[in-house]
Amino acid sequence: MIEKVKEYFKQYDMEGKILEFSESSATVALAAHALGCEPCRIAKTLSFYVGGGVALVVCAGDAKVDNAKFKQYFGEKAKMLKPEDAEPLIGHAVGGVCPFAVNGGVRVYLDESLKRFDTVFPACGSSNSAIELTPAELEKYSTNFAGWADVCKLPVSEN
Repeated sequence: MIEKVKEYFKQYDMEGKILEFSESSATVALAAHALGCEPCRIAKTLSFYVGGGVALVVCAGDAKVDNAKFKQYFGEKAKMLKPEDAEPLIGHAVGGVCPFAVNGGVRVYLDESLKRFDTVFPACGSSNSAIELTPAELEKYSTNFAGWADVCKLPVSEN
C-alpha cells in the first residue's frame, strides 16, 4: 500500500521524502538496521480494537503499551488487532501499518514517548519503507489524528 501513501503525501509535496529499502523494515530492529539509527527512533504503529472501531497508537520503538495507562485513557482493556484484520480494517498490512492514508474511521493517536526525539521514522505502508518526520510533522500528516496520548512505558534504564 506504499502507492496509497505516496499518493496521500502528494497533497503536501512530501512524496519524495519517502524512503524505500532493498531490505525489510517490517520490525523495529529491521527498520533501525535499514536506516542506520537507534531502534528507539523507529515510530512503530500498534493497532487496537477500541470502542467498536480501530485505534492506532504510534509510539517510540523502545516503548511498550502500559495496560493500566491504556485502560485509563481509552476506558477499556488493550486488545490488539488480529494480523488478518489489519489490511481490511486499517488499509495497510502488518509490517507496513502506519498513520498515513488509513481507512476512514481509524483514529490515530501519537504517544508521548515520541516527543523526546527531534525526528522519528514511521513506516509508509509497506514492509520496506519509512519517512523521517519531526513529532509535529507526524501530528500534521497523520490521517484522522485524534490526539497525543500517554499510554506507553519506556524500558527502565540500567544506569
